[in-house]
Amino acid sequence: MKQKVCFLVTEHSFLDVRIFEKEAKSLQKKGYDVTMIVPKVNGYLFDISGEKLKNSVASKSFYYEGIKIVPYTERLDNPQIYQYYDDVTSGRENEGFQNELTTLGIKENADIYHAHEFLSFYAGIGIKRTLKKNGRSVALIYDSHELFPDPLELMNQRTRIVMDQMLKKMLKEVDGVITVSESIKSWYMQIEPSLAIEVIYNSPPLTEEFTAKDWSCRPLTIIHEGFISQSRGNWRKIIGIVDALKSTIDIRFKIIGGTRANEKKLLVPPSLKEHFEIKEWVNYVQIPSEMKSAHLGWIDLNLTHSLNNQYAMPNKFFSYLNNGVPVLVNNCVDMKAFIEKHQCGIAVSKDSVTAEEYANVIRKLSENAHLLKTMSINARKVMEEFYCWEKMEQRLYNFYEQVTN
Repeated sequence: MKQKVCFLVTEHSFLDVRIFEKEAKSLQKKGYDVTMIVPKVNGYLFDISGEKLKNSVASKSFYYEGIKIVPYTERLDNPQIYQYYDDVTSGRENEGFQNELTTLGIKENADIYHAHEFLSFYAGIGIKRTLKKNGRSVALIYDSHELFPDPLELMNQRTRIVMDQMLKKMLKEVDGVITVSESIKSWYMQIEPSLAIEVIYNSPPLTEEFTAKDWSCRPLTIIHEGFISQSRGNWRKIIGIVDALKSTIDIRFKIIGGTRANEKKLLVPPSLKEHFEIKEWVNYVQIPSEMKSAHLGWIDLNLTHSLNNQYAMPNKFFSYLNNGVPVLVNNCVDMKAFIEKHQCGIAVSKDSVTAEEYANVIRKLSENAHLLKTMSINARKVMEEFYCWEKMEQRLYNFYEQVTN
């Protein structure tokens, strides 16, 4: 008899690559019966960019690529955190946890519940307690895509204390935690040393049609995968990098993702237009073809008030490596350690790197095709041997076996 898995989601699109394309489909392939309970916004499901899916207004469940999708409307939100704290710490079962996600989760009567955010983890605790009271023992997994609350984030200190206490209580009741970096794993182990925990990176499936790059080919193409906001610092920094290099290097900056729904489109100064290629969001299976022209993948994260950014190992990082694209990044702890271990890119040892400083690194790399080639070979090799989704998928299977036996 198939074991039934129920994904609990409060923030992400049901099409989220990690949640749906990787984990849900992998578990389905392994023989699990997978259901996803997912949020609607203003009556609609939404895609990865945040744009509403206009044909998704129906409230009933449906099947998408063989996976059952159960939409719900009532949102769990942080302003109610004190009520959620009371639910968790009071020890109540169905007397508390009065929300649609918990109710629908109980109704699914699954064998394994897999929560993807802090508040879906909260709902999972309510489901687990209620089913236990009804004589049914189920497993609960918390898939922590990030630390929440982020210890460095600027927020109300009373709210932070409440969330921290909630987390500590919930970690004592969870059957296992999945997370996305070694540093986040270590953070959880400090809180609950006996925790069953596994790192499952945000890696793509191994690119099949991979060919070695021609490093003499120009323009030298730097790529950024993911959304960029016109109003935030990264866009201004990209403009600065290109402006600093345009007179000495045949340079192009390629952006895959553009802006999120309801944000202003990226505006390129007329004098730099020939140096940019901007594409809106593409399906992740199309990304390898977009990477073929890339010489360097760029990641620059704000580390000042975000431990999550310091510990980040984002999708784009592994996407670059998967396609043999060396990575250029600022002083992010986990990415820097990975790059130095595997010699697959350059990590600048500064938290805040200026456009001119990045431009100087790129200028030197443009003169060293041999180094770029070596880093590219190393990038592809580590994905083939250790980090592609096929390897992560096996970690997922093994972890499920561990927490259910």
